[in-house]
Amino acid sequence: MRNTTPSPRSVIGAPVPRAEGPEKVTGHARFTSDVALPGMLFAKVLRSPYPHARILGIDASAARRVPGVRAVVTGQDIPGLLVGKVMRDMPVLCWDRVRFVGDRVAAVAAETVEAAEAAVAAIRVDYEELPAVFDPLEAMEPHAPLLHEDVAAYEGAPRDKLATDVHNGQTRLLYGKGDVERGFREAHLVFEHTFRVPSRHQGYIEPHVNLVAIDGDGRVQLWSSSKAPFRARTQLAKAVGLPEDRILVHVVNVGGDFGGKGDSVDAPIAYLLAKQAGRPVKLLMTYSEDLATSNPSHPTVIKIRSGVTRDGVLVVRSVHTYHACGAYAALKPNAMLSVWHHVGGAYRVPHAEFEFLQVYTNTTPGGYFRAPGAHQHTFALESHTDLIAGELGIDPAEFRLMNMIGEGEHDGAGNHLRGIKAREVLQAALDAADWKRPRSGPNHGRGIGLFGRLIGGGPAGAVLTAEVDGSLTVLVPTFDQGVGTHTIVQQVVAADMGLPLDRVRVVVGDTDTAPYDDGPRASRVTYTEGQAVLKACADLRVRLAGPAAQVLDCAEREVEYGDGVFAGEGREVSLAEVAALAGDGQGVTARVQLDSPLIEDVTYFCAQVAEVEVDPETGQVRVDRLVSAHDVGTIINPITHEGQIDGGVATGIGLALTEELIMEGGRIANAHLGEYKLPTICDVPPLETVLVHSGGGTGPFEAKAIGEMANNSPPAAIANAVADAVGARLFELPITAERVLAALKPN
Repeated sequence: MRNTTPSPRSVIGAPVPRAEGPEKVTGHARFTSDVALPGMLFAKVLRSPYPHARILGIDASAARRVPGVRAVVTGQDIPGLLVGKVMRDMPVLCWDRVRFVGDRVAAVAAETVEAAEAAVAAIRVDYEELPAVFDPLEAMEPHAPLLHEDVAAYEGAPRDKLATDVHNGQTRLLYGKGDVERGFREAHLVFEHTFRVPSRHQGYIEPHVNLVAIDGDGRVQLWSSSKAPFRARTQLAKAVGLPEDRILVHVVNVGGDFGGKGDSVDAPIAYLLAKQAGRPVKLLMTYSEDLATSNPSHPTVIKIRSGVTRDGVLVVRSVHTYHACGAYAALKPNAMLSVWHHVGGAYRVPHAEFEFLQVYTNTTPGGYFRAPGAHQHTFALESHTDLIAGELGIDPAEFRLMNMIGEGEHDGAGNHLRGIKAREVLQAALDAADWKRPRSGPNHGRGIGLFGRLIGGGPAGAVLTAEVDGSLTVLVPTFDQGVGTHTIVQQVVAADMGLPLDRVRVVVGDTDTAPYDDGPRASRVTYTEGQAVLKACADLRVRLAGPAAQVLDCAEREVEYGDGVFAGEGREVSLAEVAALAGDGQGVTARVQLDSPLIEDVTYFCAQVAEVEVDPETGQVRVDRLVSAHDVGTIINPITHEGQIDGGVATGIGLALTEELIMEGGRIANAHLGEYKLPTICDVPPLETVLVHSGGGTGPFEAKAIGEMANNSPPAAIANAVADAVGARLFELPITAERVLAALKPN
């Protein structure tokens, strides 16, 4: 059979409205907090007030007497139960020691939220306070309190990556090339700088929530605000000792993610309470709890040392990054940040080393933040690049261009790359920003930021059904957490099968009905899910070719398919007729499970130029303009594509100027949105996007990744622009008015 579907030009590249848009804007979309079950109880958690303490005893007797309380569980009731995405080092409830302010100690379930809160307040815990450490560099000192005695003993610990030689060390990643010592001997000039980046919240609006119900036969049903239902099932199963097939995870909408919704660490607590009470239990964090105790980005220290020739050629680079990973590694896949996506950078460096240390600290356990580790690393690397250019008296753009890798060269980590458009992307941003024109006036400046990464691979699947009315239903394991995934799937299937969009319906399956999927991560979904649905389309056509050939009275190899019609021997039969025949009136289904390979030698780049105005009297920074240039392939939907870019830039502006989880003695002091300042539309300047079309993408119809590109280099571009405007160099984020003033008037 031949597929003669015409070019998908009418569907691919069209600004199709979001498939789930009407449901969301009309308020009909259902989130986990909207799910209500008969007899449902409400849970609350007692959290540690200390960053580090020994638990001497827990008395929950008064909590059990509170009217309306139906279940109480303490850590000392369930010693030894641990939870984690992969590395399980985090207690479901603490029984002997707490390691951060907010650590879970006990939980209750009651008829009302108020009763649950009263019961939690009635629990008495006898603590012995212990010394605490919050800074990753201090935590590595021999005298610092040791948070975990035997890291290698934890299930899921990546033993080949453990930093057991470091005091409080968790994991270490190393990359490099050449001979660094030789490089520094050969360099004419050496520059060294240290940068600091605080912890940030991902900024999703829906807090973490889990709802557990246990059927009469003991089967567990879970509704969770996790973006990864299959991983949520695994986490719960391992934490409480259940087979995975005894857990069904229902899929509902997730109110934002940005890397922060990959876990469901409270699900085991809800399960234990539901089991004790014999009723469904919902555990919903308040937003203050979420800001203070969920899974923020890691406070980070980056030390960079580079050697260059006198005329500005990079010779050698040494980067040592120290992440305060918090009290546990549980909230990161493999206990590490996926910095291999971007560590090599865009510059030609013959000799280089990159070390990333995750260090235990008495702070909130760190998780993933849109391109994990990237905004910290990029801020440091791109600021350092400007500092070198300034010392050499070379224009920052020219310095970058003269040291930029090209096609087929190796990046700083030794990766041989192809399809490199870093130079073209940077030049496009410079041209759009009119880089060489005079500054707009005094205290105005421009700065550059450059970022590149590969995309993730991994398992994905789809179930495609040809219905008897001639429409197609696509059951996918990936829900839409806000990026337009279902719209892309709808367009890809419609294009490949030659059907109008309204004849393709996308639905989400639960963990019983959908193929396995890791969840949205690593800018991979268009690539992985797109490949899966294309394979499902091909398989469906093959399955239908035989029945079509019978109707057409021709050989199967002579059957052609296009635009919803099978043809052969001068006759035609519709998709609907063949589906009804082949499926005995029920339609025909093709089920596909793929494991798309991680393509490590293709990196996509984004270059940004920020223009700022700085008030030297107050230190206030205003971003007047931000230009983003991107290497793109086929753009399947320009609306969702531009939304990813604009949303990423807005995130980057917040990381640059306002966002910071302020810690005082281990406690988050600004755990509400009045003081944790996410950017609003008033903070976002005019945005300009330049697309460098290069083709060759690995996604469907040669699409390229865009999801985690635009958010990482704005902090560097803005910091470089501030230095250009008033000479104030910031080595720490965010770039607040106070810090700018301190840099302008150090005395």
